[in-house]
Amino acid sequence: MWDIDRTLLRGGGVTTMAWKAAFVAITGLRWRETPNFGGRTDLDICAEVFRVHGVTDCTPELFFEHYVREVDLVRHLFAEQGHLMPGVREVLGKLAADPAVVQTLVTGNLAPVARAKVDAFGLGDVFDAEVGGYGGDHAVRATLVRRSLERAHAKYAEPFRAVVVGDTVHDVAAALANDVAVIGVATGDTSAEELREAGAHTVLADMSDVERAVHAITG
Repeated sequence: MWDIDRTLLRGGGVTTMAWKAAFVAITGLRWRETPNFGGRTDLDICAEVFRVHGVTDCTPELFFEHYVREVDLVRHLFAEQGHLMPGVREVLGKLAADPAVVQTLVTGNLAPVARAKVDAFGLGDVFDAEVGGYGGDHAVRATLVRRSLERAHAKYAEPFRAVVVGDTVHDVAAALANDVAVIGVATGDTSAEELREAGAHTVLADMSDVERAVHAITG
């Protein structure tokens, strides 16, 4: 269960730009404050943005419709302004070659935005998107992990060992809340020590040691 932002890749600020454009277009208000997006769900972030700007007449569903449209307009910028984290392509490739491994996304992004990000780097076919957990499923990140587990059980109908890989304490807490193994990757704003203190079972500086990363995930 891969997180996306700052775990797999950096999006180069493209989604922040799309958030602002959609918000201004739908509300007519000036964007005043950008929230901390790290490790949070889009539903959670949307509630904060509405509150900070005093918006009471707009639903998340209506906003997200405009937001996804804005992302579609600028999706080419993900690869132009962003980049994959070290070793990510190689680790994903190794895991994809193992028939015993199913990779999916558990991310605060809405499902269409998650797809746009991984597709921009040619990684769309690596993930079984049907069993993922996404930021439109629920505001609480732990619920995204639970939804992914439920979808995987329903689709594959066999026991499996789930592993969450993420770069924030929110990823760690969400995994632990579901009794799922968690690997912290210190490629975001959260330090390796903070990830350990939050309870990550394994902490990696990044994925550049491909064999170690694969072993941590599959071991």
